[in-house]
Amino acid sequence: MADRRLLLLDTSALYFRAFFGVPKTITTTDGRPVNAVRGLLDFIAKFVRDTGATDVVCCWDNDWRPDWRVSLVPSYKTHRVAGPADVPKGVALPIGAGGRGAASGVAEIADQELSVQVPWIAAVLAAAGIAVVGADGYEADDVIGTLAANADCPVDVVTSDRDLFQVVREGVRLVYVAKGISKAEYVDDAWLTDKYGITGAQYVDFSVMRGDPSDGLPGVAGIGEKTAAGLLTQYHDLEGIMAAPLAGAVAAKLAAAVDTVIANGCECEPLLATDAAIMERHSDFLLDGLKAAMTAT
Repeated sequence: MADRRLLLLDTSALYFRAFFGVPKTITTTDGRPVNAVRGLLDFIAKFVRDTGATDVVCCWDNDWRPDWRVSLVPSYKTHRVAGPADVPKGVALPIGAGGRGAASGVAEIADQELSVQVPWIAAVLAAAGIAVVGADGYEADDVIGTLAANADCPVDVVTSDRDLFQVVREGVRLVYVAKGISKAEYVDDAWLTDKYGITGAQYVDFSVMRGDPSDGLPGVAGIGEKTAAGLLTQYHDLEGIMAAPLAGAVAAKLAAAVDTVIANGCECEPLLATDAAIMERHSDFLLDGLKAAMTAT
């Protein structure tokens, strides 16, 4: 159908935003807060209207901190891991961000008034007939990247996570809500070029050099956004940068990053490739399972 348009939702980013942005006075008849549930539904309705979507998928974090990502970079999301004091005794945490990982079993620090709403959100979405797609051992980002890469129609991705800038290409744009739902920005290659001087195809290499403290990804010390963008403008990608006859401070910083990872016993994998492996794990490895899940929904 020529006029189809797919809307992919980074569900946990939206229900976290709803929880903190929608008043807790929105409750059930017995007084339990359902502000995250109500807010998420309002957000979905808004973005379906705004984008003209014909197909909607709520992408789910079956594992918000997958073991395979932690094995690549041990610092990945470490600051968000819940300790014994963060989880009340006897509480069964739900699968998903704000709960625990299905495969890892690791709990995420979250307000318990949000955690209890996570299974309600899943139930309401199912009752509404909205596809909820996740895969044990993977994050919602992986689901989004897989579906966006294999879609046969235009795609909009609603998220507050700049990691997903990497999926931007012709036919795929981000609805970026980091500044708020009412201040959503529509991100395409032109937006990225204006903001950073790069394209969506270059964002992985850009992020590898810059790093991302919010996810515990170290990057290359001393190389910020401007330097990373300048290198990509001149040498196109990370492979070109590493092969270039660089000298001076930049060359030393890149070499120091590689040496650090080798010293940590990463089987001679440079820091750059390790971070890239995390960021580039969005391919077709989940496609069959996701198709089956969507067909069954």
